[in-house]
Amino acid sequence: MNEKYNVYLVSDSTGETLDRIFLSLKSQFANFEYEKKEFAFVRTEQQIDKIINECIENENSLILYTIVETKLAKYISSQSQNKKVPCFGILGNLILSFSKLLNQKAIHKPSAQHVLDDDYYRRIEAIQFTMSHDDGKKIDDLQNADIILLGVSRTSKTPTSIYLANRGFKTINIPLVFNQKFPEGLNFNKKTCIIGLIADPERLADIRRNRVAIMKDTNLKDYTDLKSIKKEVDDSKNFFKKNNWPVIDVTRRSVEETAASILKIIEIRKHK
Repeated sequence: MNEKYNVYLVSDSTGETLDRIFLSLKSQFANFEYEKKEFAFVRTEQQIDKIINECIENENSLILYTIVETKLAKYISSQSQNKKVPCFGILGNLILSFSKLLNQKAIHKPSAQHVLDDDYYRRIEAIQFTMSHDDGKKIDDLQNADIILLGVSRTSKTPTSIYLANRGFKTINIPLVFNQKFPEGLNFNKKTCIIGLIADPERLADIRRNRVAIMKDTNLKDYTDLKSIKKEVDDSKNFFKKNNWPVIDVTRRSVEETAASILKIIEIRKHK
């Protein structure tokens, strides 16, 4: 049986960066049993002492930290070493190396990435736009979108849209229902990046059956019927091909991977 580790994520900011790094790190180890504890906005030596003391009390404890203030970063490193608690700084060496490359000192300011600048307000505006245009709502202003996602039901349109919005892209997602009229503006929109999303019909059937079970609606036979779903997917592929829109198969992709592919398409379009 594998040992279970107590992983302490310590950040002097929101902890979002550290959490993402740990997510990538743990995915590389198939047999990593752990219990995670997160500590955000850690900015005093007293807070660090309390965390290290808790680590000492629990076996197999380790600390990962993102602390940019130099004095505090040195403190958690030295105290952990003295108490024999494994401790790993995530940003320290990178900031130092980058500082040498740029030949300038880093400001070492916690939460510096969360400033309320133009980029921040652009992301907020994109999120508001995307939420108000979810699932085919308000399709009278398609020209104001950066990205339009099209796909049959349960092809991850909404979560992908929200992820893209957090990256600052105004995103509209429209479900494809082939007995309904499509927005006319789609055919004439040359500015917005229009992407078609598809998925394996059998996978869609499984997802839809689970959703119907939760909804407890028994009047959705065609919605979960594999033959009907195959036709939906084939029709959507033909629709995308007819309009010469890029297509992404989301069957084995996470939302992040789908979004990365979309951003790559946008980057390629910029250089055409």
